[in-house]
Amino acid sequence: MRLHIVARGRIGRSPEAELVDRYLKRIAWPTAVTELPDAGPARLPEPPTPFVTIVLDERGKPLASREFADRLDRWRDAGMREARFWIGAADGHDDALRDRADLLLSFGAATWPHMLARAMLAEQLYRATAILANHPYHREG
Repeated sequence: MRLHIVARGRIGRSPEAELVDRYLKRIAWPTAVTELPDAGPARLPEPPTPFVTIVLDERGKPLASREFADRLDRWRDAGMREARFWIGAADGHDDALRDRADLLLSFGAATWPHMLARAMLAEQLYRATAILANHPYHREG
């Protein structure tokens, strides 16, 4: 299953971009990143079908790393060919995207800048795939 981050805004050349790249390079699964303008319609190529839509949203469900890994595992086992993760701009997401999401995911009650949210998501994707591969990166507490 391909892990695809779709983010509003450009991360450019920054420490956050280096962090995102560092984690994405560690993931054994195929990955992709698409950057969109801060506003306007989201024009993306059609994803491989079937796919799952995950929207990062402050009103979403916070998941522990193990729960997140289990979700990815179930989606992969169900034949999903892509998991598409949406990170919004300063104003978040429109209702239409939220309504069609398979999961609204939150990184807690705090609001995070999109560049940090992208780095946090990349790390959690690496952690989840490491959990599923029984890699020692994730340590249960």
